[in-house]
Amino acid sequence: MTNLIKISETLSNLTLLSKVTEREDYEKCEFVNCTFADISNLNFINCIFKNCNLSNCKINNAKLQGVHFVDCKLLGLNFFQAKDFAFEVCFVQCVLDYASFDSKKLNKSEFKYCKMHEVNFTNADLSKVVFIDCDLYEAVFANTNLSGVDFTSSLNFAIDPEINTIKKAKFLSQDLFRLLSRHDIIIE
Repeated sequence: MTNLIKISETLSNLTLLSKVTEREDYEKCEFVNCTFADISNLNFINCIFKNCNLSNCKINNAKLQGVHFVDCKLLGLNFFQAKDFAFEVCFVQCVLDYASFDSKKLNKSEFKYCKMHEVNFTNADLSKVVFIDCDLYEAVFANTNLSGVDFTSSLNFAIDPEINTIKKAKFLSQDLFRLLSRHDIIIE
């Protein structure tokens, strides 16, 4: 299998609908207005995806190191299938509805201005992850490490402190009910 290496290229309007037969490495590349269905076994190092669609894309054994997604559509993406080693991602103004980060270590990752309805963070390590103005409606936090996470600018989350680690996590006082919702108490 040949290893193709692409460094510092800009790839626009690319459509990759089937699995690449040769191993490819992309370093410092920018993908603009591209559509992907399968990026399995590809390596992306310090790359930027702008206005791309990776919804339901297969990412089995893909390496995502220092990857930024900007204005991308990532519906239903199973990030738990990507390589764990050096996994580091940043999302800015992305739609991540139904994505799964199950059992992923994300502690250097950032989520800014993202729509993240029903995202799965079960068993994930989100310690010190940055959430800025994210809509976390129906996001699943179960056995999740949320130590040091700042939720003060995000909305629609519900977190059970009995089944998650929330040491030094930050919340607004008006969101206290989101931490106590399972106890069926009334907060006025």
